[in-house]
Amino acid sequence: MRFIFKTNYEQDLVLVRHSGMRFWYSVLAVLVLAAPLVLPGYLVTPLTFILIYAIAGLGLMLLTGFTGLVSIGNAAFIAIGAYVEAWLSKRGVPFPVSMTIAAVSAGLVGIAVGLPALRTKGIYLMIATFACAVVVEEVLTRAESITGGNSGMTVGAISLFGFPLNTDARFYFLALAIAVAATLCILNLLRSPTGRAFIAIRDSEISAQSMGIHLAYYKTAAFAISALLAGIAGALYAHKLRFISPEQFTFAFSIELLMMMVIGGLGSIKGVYFGAAFWVVVQQMILMFKDYLPASLSNQVGLQPIIFGVILIAFIIFEPKGINGRWIKVRSYLEQFPYYRKGSHRRQKTYVKSERMR
Repeated sequence: MRFIFKTNYEQDLVLVRHSGMRFWYSVLAVLVLAAPLVLPGYLVTPLTFILIYAIAGLGLMLLTGFTGLVSIGNAAFIAIGAYVEAWLSKRGVPFPVSMTIAAVSAGLVGIAVGLPALRTKGIYLMIATFACAVVVEEVLTRAESITGGNSGMTVGAISLFGFPLNTDARFYFLALAIAVAATLCILNLLRSPTGRAFIAIRDSEISAQSMGIHLAYYKTAAFAISALLAGIAGALYAHKLRFISPEQFTFAFSIELLMMMVIGGLGSIKGVYFGAAFWVVVQQMILMFKDYLPASLSNQVGLQPIIFGVILIAFIIFEPKGINGRWIKVRSYLEQFPYYRKGSHRRQKTYVKSERMR
């Protein structure tokens, strides 16, 4: 087991705490940079979608995993970012400017959703975010003169400072750069007073308020940041698919995003990437093995939701902390071997929060 002996305060500020982390993160950097150069194009595309889902997942993880505000309407923020980006790109607005406007537009809608949701929590907050998703989907469908309605909109390729990003590898590197920047921003935000306030609200609103934390301000900020990141993901999503329609941003998409977070591990940045990768890989595996199933089973419309539903139930029962929780146990086993004890990671009891006993 590794013990870190700290000798100065600056050691608490670094993101990479020891040489082992530096080595493995360096290996990971080499792998992700070399991936589009050695892999065929049909494998680079799933990697790009993992990064796009991870960017949207970072916002949802901040809102749900770290602030404790469950949202099932983040697909609406992704849709806003995608449609604003598509509308601006058609008019020749440079991508950095259009993506910024798309992100800010989604963030403003996030504030508009967060303000009336301040007095709600639990199932009522979920209903409020669900209502937002339904309203946005209906507006996108009805505003045919702007969004194209059910006919959808086509989106062109990205040109960054005159350099066209018209290949899978080039778009992958753009998504990678944005994902890394978003991850670093979230990691630093969580170490700041704002991030600590988010976590305090998640653990106990009454305790957070008694310590002087302004609940309305920080809840609204969490919604705004979550929606802003979803808007960035939506802009990339639109350019990657080259075509968007309201059917792509339904309530089911919001549930899929939430499932990614639960499967990856709530309250963990690594869990965002674990969940996104798991989701994309399992989708590809279902498509690969679908041909080997009987026709009566493979032709079922709800085959994929059923499979993911069973997987989610299995995680909730056997590994509530998701893939990241399982990884922590495996890493602890390897560090403590051969002195590892079977009961080291016995599931802890969950106690009722104080504010629920009023």
